[in-house]
Amino acid sequence: MTGSDFLADYEKKELLSIARMSLVECVNGRSVDSIVSENPKLQDLLGAFVTLTQHDDLRGCIGSFEPENPLWKVVRDMAMEAALHDPRFMPLQPDELDRTSIEISVLTPRVKIHSPDEVIVGKHGLYISRGWHGGTLLPQVALEWGWNREEFLSQTCIKAGLPPDIWKDPKTDIWIYTAVIFHED
Repeated sequence: MTGSDFLADYEKKELLSIARMSLVECVNGRSVDSIVSENPKLQDLLGAFVTLTQHDDLRGCIGSFEPENPLWKVVRDMAMEAALHDPRFMPLQPDELDRTSIEISVLTPRVKIHSPDEVIVGKHGLYISRGWHGGTLLPQVALEWGWNREEFLSQTCIKAGLPPDIWKDPKTDIWIYTAVIFHED
């Protein structure tokens, strides 16, 4: 995957359509199994996150880094997971569909870094792990909150359930990745 040219506009629209159909079906108690894509470009095994918002407020966000399924299926399934199983929120209800917006982040594979200085805010997403704890923040989160590198690292530690400054300890693993990010108009 190379930059924003990886997916053509029509492929992004197809993924957004898959995510929207998945939301409608799962929120109304129906199976998403009939939602499929034969597009060759969407058969690649890539990770993705689906973020749901309502009036710019987070309503759900779930993703997968290491998929065993094609991208279209990851997007379909993560849309359903974000709608129904994000533990921070009650399941999405049918009357919320019209005010729920979708953003998709298609991820590059994670790369373990050796120094926090390698993190580029606005370009990289972070995954930080230590022992059984691990957490991620997507590249756009640091920009949305106006964080610098240190704040981004600390907030990712907090998301992982770790002390905010544990990223400074060499025993903590820090991984970076990039994303192609797109959303409904």
